[in-house]
Amino acid sequence: MAKTPLLLLPGLLEDSDVFGHQVAQLGRSRKCAVADLTASDSIAAMARDALKEAPGEKFALAGHSMGGYVALEILRQAPERVARLALLNTNARPDTAESTENRRRLMALAEKDFPAVIQTLTQRVVARDALADPNITGTIGAMALATGKDAFARQQRAIIGRIDSRPHLPAIACPTLVVAGREDAIMPVELLEEIAQRIPDSRLAIIERCGHTPSLERPEELTDLLVSWLDM
Repeated sequence: MAKTPLLLLPGLLEDSDVFGHQVAQLGRSRKCAVADLTASDSIAAMARDALKEAPGEKFALAGHSMGGYVALEILRQAPERVARLALLNTNARPDTAESTENRRRLMALAEKDFPAVIQTLTQRVVARDALADPNITGTIGAMALATGKDAFARQQRAIIGRIDSRPHLPAIACPTLVVAGREDAIMPVELLEEIAQRIPDSRLAIIERCGHTPSLERPEELTDLLVSWLDM
């Protein structure tokens, strides 16, 4: 019997490279696809884009950070297609006024000095130890450059305009994994705890010594969690 295919949704300034380890391991036994979330400037449109790239009529769905916002929108648009859900280092709240101001500041800076934006974000998305690993920081930088400043602006507009997903969480009925990084400065553990508390029968996993990007910082641990989730 064929295993349920997997659709992975990357975050801000990320592409398929962010899930390299997971696709290499999980792809041995099932179809895996990583959606391109660079073309649209709303979460709803990104969800429609991702659904077109789904590797099957029904699939497991995992979203990282911004990809988590898109995953929750897919659950609103096509809940019957999602067999199970994983939300990685994300949150269900709308953007705060402070966050929106910071995003607009980075969007303006990107027009003048995009590498400076990449450097600023890299300092925030990984735990302190990971900053010393050129493989991790190099991958983050390369993905950001490949995505480009125009797509960055579209993604930031989408993030700014996202809705409050908290009222919709109790309706999620598929097996759900919620993953947090203990040292995540962008999505603190309590935001993931909030999601797990509101989704019935969900499982919360906290990865120690990990920042915002466990697929790169702790790839084996995240892959092991996803294997267990896919067998839930």
